[in-house]
Amino acid sequence: MDQFIVRPLFRDIVPGTCDAATGVTDGCLRWFEPTNVTLWLMLAVLAITALFVLGTRGRALIPSRVQSMAELSYGMVHKIVEDVAGRDGLKYFPYVFTLFCFVLFANLLGLLPMSFSTTSHIAVTAVLALLVFFGVTILGFVKNGSDFLGLFWVKSAPLAMRPLLAVIEVISYFVRPVSHSIRLAGNVMAGHAVIKVFAAFAAIAAVSPVTIVAITGMYALEVLVAVIQAYVFTMLTCVYLKDALHPAH
Repeated sequence: MDQFIVRPLFRDIVPGTCDAATGVTDGCLRWFEPTNVTLWLMLAVLAITALFVLGTRGRALIPSRVQSMAELSYGMVHKIVEDVAGRDGLKYFPYVFTLFCFVLFANLLGLLPMSFSTTSHIAVTAVLALLVFFGVTILGFVKNGSDFLGLFWVKSAPLAMRPLLAVIEVISYFVRPVSHSIRLAGNVMAGHAVIKVFAAFAAIAAVSPVTIVAITGMYALEVLVAVIQAYVFTMLTCVYLKDALHPAH
């Protein structure tokens, strides 16, 4: 699992040697220290900027390939937000689209050789999920007031079952950021770990051809997973946004 270790950019540390209690701090990360995580997070932002700012600055009637990619992704996410959250949700489209682009590019950049997969860390995905969770919760109360609590009261169910269903709905609601973040981090980490396992057999001459084919297949699958996980993260965000805008069952 060494490929997932957070390391500073400008010095070497020995993982597992950080012990502030005994004064052994050579292996500790400093809070202000740039790491491989911050580097690849910044590269994801720069790649998004290059695609949507530099790639579309010409605004050609006959778009280039880069402009076509930008326009297609914009149109796809716009349609997802409108279909799932309704027209009321379109005012929050910029935030949803930003999430989609960030997760997508972070996933894809993590597939480059010698790169670092930032979305394999729960610290990254949990922040994204918690921003969505607190954002839609605050939005729900701002838009609906106490009526937002109707999200937890299933009026269509028999009266005797409503209290039990309310408890289940509350638990389900607060589990959202956990499932939202772990789903993304778990899928990305698992795929990279499997590729690393196959790569370990590449040095064995007898199984090397099979290993190369397996790694190629897994890599293609990981590209697909990178796109699908960005899509799933965006879709779930739109579902939660819909609940905040229209909480009644």
